Amino acid sequence: MARRYSKKASRKVKRAMHERKRGTLRSGRSGRKVKSRKQAIAIGLSEARRAGAKVPKKRSTRKRKTSRRRSSKKKK
Repeated sequence: MARRYSKKASRKVKRAMHERKRGTLRSGRSGRKVKSRKQAIAIGLSEARRAGAKVPKKRSTRKRKTSRRRSSKKKK
């Protein structure tokens, strides 16, 4: 089976994880300290994408179906 992520991508993720452990990894615009493991992986993968590494496209977020209850009663 083919490799899903390139070596370059795994290196970027590894670096992001180390920064997270040291407490130096910061998120995008806000610049807040990243505490989440999943967020660190996401940052590493997005950096790899920008660097042109073989990384699958982002998963599309599913939009929740919000069902609004409409009252069948007519307003007077």
